[in-house]
Amino acid sequence: MTKQAENTAVTQVRAQAKFSVKTVAIEYAVLILLCAVLIALAILSPSFFTFANIVNILNQNAPLVIIAAAGTFVIVSGNFDLSTGAIFSVAGVVSAWLAVTLGSVWIALLAAPAVGLVLGAFNGVIITRLKVHSFLATLASSMIFTTIAVLVTGGSLITVTTPGFTILGRTRIGGIFIAVFVMILVVAAFWLLLSRTVFGRHVFAVGGNKEAAELSGIRINRVQVYVMTLSGLAAGSAAAIGVSRIASGQPLAGSGLELSAIAAVILGGTSIYGGVGAVWRSISGVFLIALIGNGFDLLNLNPQLKDMVTGVIILAAVGLAAAGRTRR
Repeated sequence: MTKQAENTAVTQVRAQAKFSVKTVAIEYAVLILLCAVLIALAILSPSFFTFANIVNILNQNAPLVIIAAAGTFVIVSGNFDLSTGAIFSVAGVVSAWLAVTLGSVWIALLAAPAVGLVLGAFNGVIITRLKVHSFLATLASSMIFTTIAVLVTGGSLITVTTPGFTILGRTRIGGIFIAVFVMILVVAAFWLLLSRTVFGRHVFAVGGNKEAAELSGIRINRVQVYVMTLSGLAAGSAAAIGVSRIASGQPLAGSGLELSAIAAVILGGTSIYGGVGAVWRSISGVFLIALIGNGFDLLNLNPQLKDMVTGVIILAAVGLAAAGRTRR
């Protein structure tokens, strides 16, 4: 090899290495931001890396993590679910009502995910049978579900005093809330389902190109119904944790939860256009937003600036993801 050829090869290797660093930075932007916030909080606040604070962050965000993990399926498949907050409310008030009426803790807590599963399947059927875009369908269903939650409670709170009802939301094992263990199990199950199964590959295929997926024999409607059902089931499961934690059913308890979940999923790097995403990304997005909030509390910063900072970080992450797609 001549000297000129060697120099050319070296230049190409260096250019490739530089490109790879940029690609990695774009691909894992949410993890880099998460680590940066972790390091900054650890330096600035001695109270951050304490067992109590970490457990509280995990516990407080367990319902949102579960909803965002399932929301990953929805957005990867090219859909939206704007009804998860309303499903959370309905499942919570039904659970509280059953606990007060029947006095059975386990029936009441298991009813929440069951209600979520039914309402999620309802969304899936509406989207596929009526050929309505998921955005409009779930926007409409969220209004219906919210009204149902108000009717169940009569517009007021349902306070639960049944012994043992708070086991899921307040009980600890080894200092860690049971809700955190539930969150870990659910996230692990969703991660395996999306990344290691045929169903997961079908979800990516439907979100990437519906026509191609249909031509390859994938039943698009069935995948969409399953995805929306999973989202409803997750919202109901999160509601069981939420209602158990506060021991009361509130008709507007899930208000805004759907937007927080979607923001976390998009912040994590899952494509809003479908076909690209991962559960771990959504979880990273949830905890990045959570750490920003925690940092404002620990550092006694102006809480009015929290939403602005969160918005700027979301825009930065979405911008990096868009840059990554352009380069590809």
